[in-house]
Amino acid sequence: MPELTLGELARILRECAGEGESADLDGEFADVLFADLGYDSLAVLETAARLKRDYGVDLTDDEVNEVGTPGRLLELARRQIAATS
Repeated sequence: MPELTLGELARILRECAGEGESADLDGEFADVLFADLGYDSLAVLETAARLKRDYGVDLTDDEVNEVGTPGRLLELARRQIAATS
C-alpha cells in the first residue's frame, strides 16, 4: 500500500470526481474547502470509500461531511492508519 500523501489524495479525488470534473489540485489546495474546489458531498463520500478500500480507513459519513478540506481529510485518515498500524 502506498503512503497516503496529499498527492495520493489528489489522485483519488480526481478519480472520484471523474475526468474533466476535477479542480486544479496541482497547487496549494489542502486548506481549500471541497465546495470551493468543485467537489460535492457525493464526490467526497466516494473518496472516503476509496480510502477505506485502498487504506483500510473507515470514516463515518458524519466525519466525512465535517472535514471540509482535503488537508483535514488527509489528517483524519492518517490518524486512523497510524492507530491501526
